[in-house]
Amino acid sequence: MQDLIVGLIVLGCFGYAVNVLMPAALRRTLARRLARWSAWPAPVARRLQRAAQVPTGCGCDGCDVPAKAAAAAQGGKAQTIRIHRRS
Repeated sequence: MQDLIVGLIVLGCFGYAVNVLMPAALRRTLARRLARWSAWPAPVARRLQRAAQVPTGCGCDGCDVPAKAAAAAQGGKAQTIRIHRRS
């Protein structure tokens, strides 16, 4: 019985680690495909729907700006590096 409980904990930790380390595009695709299945309980289905509709990009203003336009806007100045915490 103890081995079964430990196995379930390890399986849950493995699933969490895979979810956190998976690229966002792959996570959205997987959530979209899993959300199609109608047998999920309501809280799980809502969570999958939210995960499938997460906007693309990181939310900062630098990712969607083309490199030439960003360089022209800076006028050759050094760019400050900003580190965003993961929420």
